[in-house]
Formats: sequence, structure tokens, C-alpha cells
Amino acid sequence: MYELLKEEGRAKRGVFHTVHGDIQTPVFMNVGTVAAIKGAVSTDDLKQLKTQVQLSNTYHLHVRTGDETIKELGGLHRFMVWDKPILTDSGGFQVFSLAGLRKIKEDGVHFQSHIDGRKIFMGPEESMQIQSNLGSTIAMAFDECPPALADRSYVENSVNRTTRWLLRCKEKMMQLNSREDTINRKQMLFGINQGAIFDDIRIEHAKRISELELDGYAVGGLAVGESHEQMYHVLDVTVEHLPRKKPTYLMGVGTPANILEAVERGVDFFDCVYPTRNGRHGHAYTNEGKINLLNQKFEKDMRPIQEGCGCPACRSYSRAYVRHLLKAKEMLGMRLLVMHNLYFYNNMMEEIRDALDEGRFASYKAEKLYAMSQNEIHHKHL
Repeated sequence: MYELLKEEGRAKRGVFHTVHGDIQTPVFMNVGTVAAIKGAVSTDDLKQLKTQVQLSNTYHLHVRTGDETIKELGGLHRFMVWDKPILTDSGGFQVFSLAGLRKIKEDGVHFQSHIDGRKIFMGPEESMQIQSNLGSTIAMAFDECPPALADRSYVENSVNRTTRWLLRCKEKMMQLNSREDTINRKQMLFGINQGAIFDDIRIEHAKRISELELDGYAVGGLAVGESHEQMYHVLDVTVEHLPRKKPTYLMGVGTPANILEAVERGVDFFDCVYPTRNGRHGHAYTNEGKINLLNQKFEKDMRPIQEGCGCPACRSYSRAYVRHLLKAKEMLGMRLLVMHNLYFYNNMMEEIRDALDEGRFASYKAEKLYAMSQNEIHHKHL
């Protein structure tokens, strides 16, 4: 259940009560695709990094190790030793990202496994069954994520099918949650709004799915090829047609600036691979923008990655040492940077919540964006 605590313009500050504990929103969910955060980060580490929600991938866990095995071992929470909320995506995004390996039909999607080529079928019922086996806190509806710049007739057909799939997901989940052998009988279902960059399709779809009284609503199909301006425009026209008293989740987005802009437009939940992926490639997020620790200029820089940061990397180590580890291809370098970036994101979300609590989000956002842009400007002039 979602409780709206505070509003500032369209921005929302809330708390989402779940069977695995409360989620303070706006929240960033850390992406652990195969039930682990890439970069050798444990669930114990995640607690130190202020993580509230861990996100795992339905398709990937289905093809490797297998959801039935995980169910037998007590579900995903027990398997990965994590007692806070977990959101599982539905496998719908893989319909988009594995375009070369799949066929979409009314009943669902026929895949070839990207690991061993074996044939897999996933439809709404299969996706719900897999997510129920995993026992996640929040399950995502099975949808198709059309490419952002797909043509109108394709998008219309795709969105209509996604709506039909959503009804099947809802029915299947009610059935699963009523069974004695289900791991989490209080599993929640979020529906996904699609429509590429067509305002009217987005709005119409938002209105249709809002009638279904789901636990939450996501805006999907963004950050897949459209510009930031187009993304913000879609949020401007769409979010107001989703229930204000339910959480709104912007899937797969994004940079710190994207998050600030989306919070202002009424978004509560975020997830993105940026902090982990960039960390593994030597990039660190700071209040002054993103820095590349592989640069020569950090070779003798004994300052922490970010002055005053409370993450395990900044509390103990210098930029020079982290750079040395990266250059020496030591795993610890990646681990420290991933931990720093996740902490940076989670800490920023905490600052956003504090600013909303105190009615100063607009000024916080302006200051944060200005500070982060200074580094970018400075680099352009070098």
C-alpha cells in the first residue's frame, strides 16, 4: 500500500508498505540482474550502501539456475540472503533487447536462449508463474517494449496486446496468490504503460490500465533510443493520467539529472545499470558530475573520490589507489567504484526525500543540476 506523505508541485514523497518492509520514495532500485550486483557487491554491502530495493531479472533467472530450483531453495530472498523488498521485471524488456532471437505472437513470445540456444516460450501466465516461483515482493506485468521510434500502427497494435496481456497477468497472479504452496502470497503487480513517443497512445493506455486497480504503475519503453527532451515530454503528458495514490515507476532510467527531472514530474521508483556499469569501466559519480578515474590526472590524487562521501571506498581509499587498481586489472578497483556509485545514487535519493519533506525540492534540484553541469562545462573547455 502506498501512502502519499508530501507533495511539491507534481513531485511526490511517499512510503510504500510491503510484506518485506517499507520503501521510502522516491527510491532508486539497485539492479542485480541474476540475483547479484555486478562488481562483487554482496547483500551485506548493499545494506551499507543504503539500498532499499534490489531488482532481478525474470528471463535471466529462468534460463540460468531456473526459477523452479530457486523456489525449491526457498525463493529469491532466501537464495540471495536479502530480507528487504525485491522487484522482478517480467522478461518483457528482453522481448526488445533480444529482438534477433524472438517471435511475438498473441499467446506470448518464443525465444531462443541467449546462453545455449534452446527454445523458450514466455507469455503473461509463464512470466507470472516464474515471478511467483522467485517470490519477489513486486512482480512486473509482461509487456512488449516497442522501439521508441517505431511507426504508429506497430505501436498501436503492440500497446493493445500489452493491455490484453496485462489482464491475463492480473488473473494469473490472483490465482497464484491464492495457492497454499506460493512463497509470497502477498506478491504485488505493477502494470506498464507503453506507447513510444505518441502522446495520445500513451495517455489512452495510461487511462485504460489505471482502471485495473493495480498495486503500482510503470512507464516503460523510454531510454530506448529517444532524446532526453522526448522522454521528459512523455512523462509530462503521461504521469498525470496514472493514479497519484499509487507508485509510479520509470523503468531503466537513468542519469542523476534524469532522476531529478523525473521526480519533478511525479515519478517514485527508478532503476538503472549506469552506476554499476560505469563503475566497472572506471567512471565515478560525484556532486561535480562524472569523472573518469583512468585519466592520468588522478595518478597522484590522494583525495577520496568524493570529499565527505560516507561510502566504503571514500572512507578509506584515494583516487590514486582506485586508479592504480583499475590499471592493474584488480577486481577490488571495480568493486570500490561500483560501491561508491551505488552509494552516490542512494544518498542522492535520500537528499531528494529530505528536500521534499522540507518543501525545498525545487531549489535542491537547481543546485544539484548546476553543480553537476560545472564539470561537464569544464571538460569541454579543456
